[in-house]
Amino acid sequence: QVQLVESGGGLVQPGGSLRLSCAASGSIFSINVMGWYRQTPVKERELVAAISSGGTTNYAESAKGRFTISRDNAKNTVYLQMDSLKPEDTAVYYCNANIRPTAYTASWYIFWGQGTQVTVSS
Repeated sequence: QVQLVESGGGLVQPGGSLRLSCAASGSIFSINVMGWYRQTPVKERELVAAISSGGTTNYAESAKGRFTISRDNAKNTVYLQMDSLKPEDTAVYYCNANIRPTAYTASWYIFWGQGTQVTVSS
């Protein structure tokens, strides 16, 4: 089976930085797009940033200029560097990945991590 495990969340002061990591493991033949989403108790889950296997990136307006998404294809890992953090960035951050588990089927599936809490507060 496939697992996505996030790490790197925590408490940071406004203006600070955090780096999130998400490693995919298990039955993986190929990974297409990997992304980061976030959710709060009062807001639906929203896309923060995404990156294709070729390195093409897409950012939410709120993340542009402050966050950087990257990936290491050899490690099946995606990262989110978050700088100039604001209190409104406080949320649970989830990674997801579009994965083809085996070479014997052309099916792709979306997998999610368990989430990591990011709190921006003084």
